[in-house]
Amino acid sequence: MTMKILMVLTSHDRLGNTGKPTGFWLEEFAAPYYVFKDAGAEVTLASPKGGQPPIDPKSDEPASQTAAMGRFKDDPAARKALANTLKLGEVKQEDYDAVFYPGGHGPMWDLVNDRNSIALIEGFYDAGKPVAAVCHGPAVLTQVTHLGEPIVKGRRVTGFTNSEEEAVQLTDVVPFLVEDELKRLGGRYEKAADWADFTVVDGRLVTGQNPSSSTSAASELLKLLQ
Repeated sequence: MTMKILMVLTSHDRLGNTGKPTGFWLEEFAAPYYVFKDAGAEVTLASPKGGQPPIDPKSDEPASQTAAMGRFKDDPAARKALANTLKLGEVKQEDYDAVFYPGGHGPMWDLVNDRNSIALIEGFYDAGKPVAAVCHGPAVLTQVTHLGEPIVKGRRVTGFTNSEEEAVQLTDVVPFLVEDELKRLGGRYEKAADWADFTVVDGRLVTGQNPSSSTSAASELLKLLQ
């Protein structure tokens, strides 16, 4: 049986009211995408609006380049898949074995409050399937519930730290801080040093701290599927 993994990306391209562009973080898509593909998984991409999701231009600066990003740029099939994401409202968890949310700041504005996304995560989790998110991706869990409680309550989680947000000078721009919100909801929040690779697994919930954690978060998700 081929593993089927759904990756959900943001459709939001404006950084609060700064007038600056945002979107998803390219490494947080590219690295997990190839972890999954190389393991023989079938990967499907979705976003709230469908079509091409916005790439955060900051994530594609020369200093940010990684092997996975280079591979993506040389991969016409992957670029075509990204340009043609399915509409989130049209995907059903029954068709997939797991779901993965890349970060970037975009999800803070659309996926966090997206009814389809919330219902999808709850559907995966209630069906006993793994749910993974990296960096700002764990923000998508903040309105998700399980058995009437926040899904993160009492569970070990990580996500973009307050100090990392401060380092990129967006503390006052984002709607909330990932670290603070996960703690407020009762999550057992953990973190490593800023920008270090750090992924936490609690049952079927996988969260990664930052872009460096993209590969490890994807690998941990695969372990749960295997």
